Amino acid sequence: MPYFSVKKEIMAATPSNMLPLKTKAPDFNLLDTVSGKTLSFKDIKGPKGTVVMFICNHCPYVLHVNDQIVDIAKTYQDKGIGFVAISSNDVENYPQDAPELMTEQAKKIGYTFPYLYDETQAVAKAYQAACTPDFYVFDQADELVYRGRMDASTPKNNELNNGKDLRKALDLLQEGKIIPDDEQKPSIGCNIKWKEPPQKNLQKVHINLK
Repeated sequence: MPYFSVKKEIMAATPSNMLPLKTKAPDFNLLDTVSGKTLSFKDIKGPKGTVVMFICNHCPYVLHVNDQIVDIAKTYQDKGIGFVAISSNDVENYPQDAPELMTEQAKKIGYTFPYLYDETQAVAKAYQAACTPDFYVFDQADELVYRGRMDASTPKNNELNNGKDLRKALDLLQEGKIIPDDEQKPSIGCNIKWKEPPQKNLQKVHINLK
């Protein structure tokens, strides 16, 4: 009987880095895999605030909350909040996150917002993103007022998946208020799949020890 080796991805539980509040939204110019256009932060921002999400196609933590992401976006886009999703994963080692598959995923799930491809991973680093999903909320002045989790639910627990934390942040934003820093909780998800640094050509040096 033939032997098959199956590589299983470990569902790592990586927390958000929690970018400091009041940080100005780092700008970007990234390919939108839905429209084929190159979009900046200015292009996607909403008149009442903006949500930036780092997600990807294959992460179980993202798949677990996709329905809520779609529902929250539809609800708050009607209230003047802009939404954008960004995938920064290394597609060489994780081909399921390739741009053409991002296009398919956006259509399949029903994303109502751009789904951008961060090929160089520079944008993820600018936002200090660590995991998928990782959520950031910016106010009308493009200053960070919330970052972290959507809610307490993960594929590993029985917490209700209702988007409570993110919805509260957006409701308060409409009132000109914010969730206090010490009440904001980090998201938990798969780590962003960082590219390995290029290997330098190293010459071997032989040393004779006497």
